Amino acid sequence: MTRRGNEAIIEQFLADGITHMFGNPGTVEQGFLDALEKYDDFRYILTLQETVAVGVADGYARATGGPALVQLHSGVGLGNGIGMLYQAKRGHTPLVVIAGESGVRYEAMDAQMAADLVAMARPVTKHATRVTDPSSVLRVLRRAVKIAMTPPRGPVFVALPLDVLDRPNDEPAQPSVIPHTACAPVPELVRSAAALLAGAESPLILMGDGIAASGAQEELTRVAELLGADVWGVELSEMCMDGRHPLFRGQLGHMFGEVSRAVVEKADAVLVVGTYLFPEVFPDLVTPFRPDARIVHIDLNAYEIAKNHPVTLGLMADPKATLAALEGELARSMSPGDRDAAALRLRRGAERTGGGTGDDSLLAAFAQRLAERAPEDLMVFDEGLTAAGVLGTYLPPRLPGHWFQTRGGSLGVGIPGAIGIKLAHPGKTVVAFTGDGGSMYTIQALATAVREGVGAKFVVCNNRSYRLLDLNIEQYWRERDIPLHAFPRSFNLAHPDLGFVDIAKGMGVEAMRVEKHGQVDEAVERMLLDDRPFLIDLDTE
Repeated sequence: MTRRGNEAIIEQFLADGITHMFGNPGTVEQGFLDALEKYDDFRYILTLQETVAVGVADGYARATGGPALVQLHSGVGLGNGIGMLYQAKRGHTPLVVIAGESGVRYEAMDAQMAADLVAMARPVTKHATRVTDPSSVLRVLRRAVKIAMTPPRGPVFVALPLDVLDRPNDEPAQPSVIPHTACAPVPELVRSAAALLAGAESPLILMGDGIAASGAQEELTRVAELLGADVWGVELSEMCMDGRHPLFRGQLGHMFGEVSRAVVEKADAVLVVGTYLFPEVFPDLVTPFRPDARIVHIDLNAYEIAKNHPVTLGLMADPKATLAALEGELARSMSPGDRDAAALRLRRGAERTGGGTGDDSLLAAFAQRLAERAPEDLMVFDEGLTAAGVLGTYLPPRLPGHWFQTRGGSLGVGIPGAIGIKLAHPGKTVVAFTGDGGSMYTIQALATAVREGVGAKFVVCNNRSYRLLDLNIEQYWRERDIPLHAFPRSFNLAHPDLGFVDIAKGMGVEAMRVEKHGQVDEAVERMLLDDRPFLIDLDTE
């Protein structure tokens, strides 16, 4: 059936099971935005700034497995969304990002809003392209979905000129084909990996979000228990192992290589799965591993294997399938002595996790009360940054697909991310923790929550500063023997007072300020009372 490209692209999205478009409208996209009104089973989620659109889509894609569809407005809208697209690229979020432009026929005019959209998008996407042939619009969109969803996943950008979409289109709308990648190494390589790991006296596992993408949480845990290996997250932003497990030690740092070195330097055998080494802003330039360490690296992303430091064995393979095969081979090949030593390390891990926290802070009291009152399947987006340690104690990752953190260094992900997660799972309770600084990047997302009836909950951990910068500059001073002195005034957010309760209410969101322990119970009760958006301004100064 022949119809205009504006209608054809909607049919293609629906054929791929895409029913939501996250965006901010513009004139050069008006053709297909007008066409959207004809499709009752397609929902446009209006955001008030493009950073928010990408952030909401990112949360939605992470909660559903993707892909999620983003509409940006030409060059200016793409420019606004680039920071959040970088976050999506670093985190391998499968997004299909489209932007309109005035038309191919106007290209030579260099008029208002003229820009090389593909060149703008390329550094922050997995692939970027532009459609110029009206008979290949759907073909290119299917390719975009395939590229976005094929590991390593990531955002894909497609520029859609208005005059191309206005032309008749007779392409069939049909589902995109996503290649299956659930592949394991040949048995010989699995045996080699097991031989390198079995018998280790100080085994270590470094894992990341490739575990969650593969659904390999159970396989990872069983391998860790077989080896009696401590497990550390590296660039970890989703639930890859139960945070309460005695072998889970937390996350390596994201700023300074010396943090990772202290963890890995004594390991004699290291299994790296679904991540890369190392993600710090200031990483070690030489390998932090001991010279005789045996290192096995498993990932579907060949680029990340041995990217910065040599490994003994690199396996480009699916983590779930490979860990299952590795578990079987370890079970067959480990000696009784190996098993006894691993069991002892596991018992010591259990002993290490005992005891209370001794934290009497307002944040700890709030997190503990929320953990007690919230449903078992609570979904948490933790953008608390300097509050993450306390939050991890009371609200650790427990269920696959129910715990998320920021990635890629972007601020402002928490509020829109939680809205996307709640859109994906409207029957779940979703709570975002963010900071006062981070929240102001995307605070207008609250209006989207109200407009779309998205009952996500938001907690602003308000310490009136960019506290992470305070901690980082203290490290900078120590490394350079600079005496401690007052923090730069640019790190301070105390003046003017950011009245989050008033800001929230101005966009239709009920809110409460919590400054004392005696207010915690009321705040948690009010927040969980119904399925409407609610914000808490929590004093963590």
